[in-house]
Amino acid sequence: MEKLIRLLPPIGLIAGVLLTGLVAAQTSPAPPVVTVPALGVQGESLPGVVNFILIQFDRTAGQDGPIVQFNEVSFGGSSLVGEEWKEGARRAVQAATQTVGDDGRDWLITIKNRSMTHFTDGMSAGAAIAVGIMAAYKGDAIEPDVALSGQITPDGRLDVVGGLPVKIEAAADAHYRTMVVARDQTLVPDWNLAVEVASRMQVQLIRAGTLEEAYQVMTGKSR
Repeated sequence: MEKLIRLLPPIGLIAGVLLTGLVAAQTSPAPPVVTVPALGVQGESLPGVVNFILIQFDRTAGQDGPIVQFNEVSFGGSSLVGEEWKEGARRAVQAATQTVGDDGRDWLITIKNRSMTHFTDGMSAGAAIAVGIMAAYKGDAIEPDVALSGQITPDGRLDVVGGLPVKIEAAADAHYRTMVVARDQTLVPDWNLAVEVASRMQVQLIRAGTLEEAYQVMTGKSR
């Protein structure tokens, strides 16, 4: 679930302060920063929301990674994130290392959630985070009109989420025209309603079973 509050500074400013107050790797050359959209729900009868997650990928001299750190400082537009959200991000790192075939021992991943609210929780952003990590690792760009909502397992499988109909509405309102969901999302009771909403809002739903499949849709490239 996502619980949100006020609009924050532009993404450019946020990227500039992504590592404020955190331990960073070497700064030259500048490490890649990728932004991915994440869809959430605020609660029953409330509209869905779009957050933006900034992911910075560094390599360190040490071999005790992958290390994941969360930038939750209020300056620069971070929201606090809950333990479920952090667990989803850690699973995303595991899935990314496996999918790209890298043990990640020298990885330092810094994650910042840009939200309209002060607190975000739940694991439905995990698959989007995994895609962002892979994009930063490979130097690929995220397609501007594609969003993704799905949990991720450590072995790289996409899992279902709740609240899909309102998330589709939020995606459409933010001008996303394609949305990637888990292949098993059809087993969730609100799937038929989600399909109706997607048709009405002119959002194409693409089902993906793995992180690799989701990555191809989100970037237009294979791993």
